[in-house]
Amino acid sequence: MNDDAMNEIVQEFLVETAENLDQLDQDLVALESEPGSRDLLASVFRTIHTVKGTTGFLGFGLLERLSHAAENLLSDLRDGRLVLTRARTDVLLEVVDTIRGLLSAIEATGSEDDRDLADLVARINALQGDDASGVAAVAPAPPAPAAHDLVPDPHVRAEPTSGAAEGARPVVGAPSEQPSDAPQGDTRRSAGERSVRVDVDLLDALMSQVGELVLARNQVSAHVETLDNQTLHQSVQRLSMIVSELQEGVMKTRMQPVEQLWSKLPRVVRDLASQFDKQVALEMDGGETELDRSLLEAVKDPLTHLVRNAIDHAIERPEARAAAGKPATGTLSLRASHEGGQVVLEVADDGAGIDPASIAATALARGVVGPAELDKMGEREVVDLIFRPGFSTAPTVTNVSGRGVGMDVVRTNVERIGGTVDLSSAPGAGTTFRIKIPLTLAIIPALLAGCRGQRYAIPQANLLEMVQLRGGSGSEVERIGGTLVYRLRGKLLPLVRLDETLGYAPRPAEEEPDAVSIVVLQADGLLLGVVVDEVFGTEEIVVKPLGRHVKQVPLFAGATILGDGGVALILDVIGLAAAARVQEVAAGLALTGGLEDERDRSAERSTFVLLRAGRSRRVAVPLEAVARLEEAPASRVEQAGSRKVLQYRGDLLPLVVISEMLGEPGAEDPPDGQGGASVPVVVCSDGARQLGLLANEILDIVDGVFEIRPVGASPGILGSTVVHGHVTDVLDVATAFPLAGKEPERVA
Repeated sequence: MNDDAMNEIVQEFLVETAENLDQLDQDLVALESEPGSRDLLASVFRTIHTVKGTTGFLGFGLLERLSHAAENLLSDLRDGRLVLTRARTDVLLEVVDTIRGLLSAIEATGSEDDRDLADLVARINALQGDDASGVAAVAPAPPAPAAHDLVPDPHVRAEPTSGAAEGARPVVGAPSEQPSDAPQGDTRRSAGERSVRVDVDLLDALMSQVGELVLARNQVSAHVETLDNQTLHQSVQRLSMIVSELQEGVMKTRMQPVEQLWSKLPRVVRDLASQFDKQVALEMDGGETELDRSLLEAVKDPLTHLVRNAIDHAIERPEARAAAGKPATGTLSLRASHEGGQVVLEVADDGAGIDPASIAATALARGVVGPAELDKMGEREVVDLIFRPGFSTAPTVTNVSGRGVGMDVVRTNVERIGGTVDLSSAPGAGTTFRIKIPLTLAIIPALLAGCRGQRYAIPQANLLEMVQLRGGSGSEVERIGGTLVYRLRGKLLPLVRLDETLGYAPRPAEEEPDAVSIVVLQADGLLLGVVVDEVFGTEEIVVKPLGRHVKQVPLFAGATILGDGGVALILDVIGLAAAARVQEVAAGLALTGGLEDERDRSAERSTFVLLRAGRSRRVAVPLEAVARLEEAPASRVEQAGSRKVLQYRGDLLPLVVISEMLGEPGAEDPPDGQGGASVPVVVCSDGARQLGLLANEILDIVDGVFEIRPVGASPGILGSTVVHGHVTDVLDVATAFPLAGKEPERVA
């Protein structure tokens, strides 16, 4: 066998063994709860047996010697001659760590290092004795062996069938490892059986090519809109649908289950709980939820820190929990789910919770805030101080906590990938952290905004709403202490002029545009208004990395190519907030009493998209039901059977005309497709389907405390409220989906 072939085998061995070691970590920790599980023991034994056999073939003597000793111990455990104890679990986990170290040495140098394993092997052998267990674990007696369990295996050493061994039972023959082609109790397949390994660079290159294809699709679609050729329109529509399906398929190749991120956490929880003399049960739910692999890597450190923080700070020692009337064992829960086009990760504990008074005292003592600033803060703001740089409640610096950088890094890293971090806590009852992140960063929806003749893309994940100022309406823009603010529904919103932040020279007064737009964003836990010259609408963009000359500029997160071939820089909302000193501005406004914390009343507030249906009827659509707002060319609204449909993103979107749905008498129809008019469409989703609500006009996006009264309740209407002095009906979006009927069949 030539050297290249041998190197390929070694690389395959390294990859497969690393995956198996991750599974070993999980199985060994699980075995502590189920020490008599034959399935788990058989799985662990087979993995170690495979490592031993392969290392012998490849000539790695240290690995073979270590795995052989571990295999002997596992053979006794599997066959019931010994029971699993904490001491035996500890030494087996140490074996896993040592194998990892030897693998790292092989990968780096091509050979094992010269470490001495004599002590570890001796301890493994000693734990096979009758007196090695310490306090014996209670294990159920294994079931009688099946017929196929009694087939001798020459690879497994025979042992005397002495009944004196702890937890032992008489053994008939030499129960052995089951052959791979025999029926087995453990039906789990190996990683190699479940998947095909593809080089990550190849996947990235494929994703890059699909991105280029999406850009070309956007350019073709933009040019075809100017032509009056129905056959060409249909061909481009078909092309667009194929590209969308290809894009979706390639995106799925980059998606990985969250359980891959969670696989190392049982070991982390076990080791930390042991270090702090605590008892912690780990619960994980939703591990099958998939996330783009690049985001999975980005969120790994924040998630690990939250888990470590929960064990160090939140979950109490057993005696403290017992005194508080809680079970001695604390519970740490990890949950993952899809919600509104995002992935939600939750880290929850049933520990001591967060005491705002303690947080305030620590913040004052450490100089994180001053007394005057603290007096102006609400309880929610005080709790949010844990995300401030330099804040920590740990009295001393340890290898786990105390440096005051952890939670700050958690929020910064999550927001840098377009996500958000929120927490809820009740003293004595526990704390829950919720991380929301987009499914992928390769292709994202973005708002296109113009400034000084240039176009910029703003990730839609950071977008809350838009406000347009025309003529004299700018009177709501004020300056407080040199800071430009906008009075948005009675609250002061810090403003940033994008042209000034980007370094453009001041514009003469006579060149100021008649109308400007304020894009309201959420950044670094605060609201920020960005003043731009115009807004062009939303578009799916392909994120391109920046060149080395501008890569370090904190205001930009990347670039994209638009449908007309132009280039737009993607704004980094976190960097923009930092450049505008949003934290300092917000603190200054709080000191002057000019800024109220809207988050304190978030539970009481509602956000609606305000529409006009028919001639004068006002309708409010709850924002949580809205996926997107569109201005579509009226020429794309067509009939499909008895229903109206819209050519939308390479597919047909069922439409429901609001005025018809509500039986509005004498309602004027939306544009009928003639001429160059456009129609406002509110795209709604119930998680499984989409439909478009066809209105006559999109009036505003409103946020506030609205009392919905039943006086106007009727089919399709939840009730009525008053918005801007006008009676407004609140639409029941759920009733619109049956009206849309079955989605039209796709026609090739």
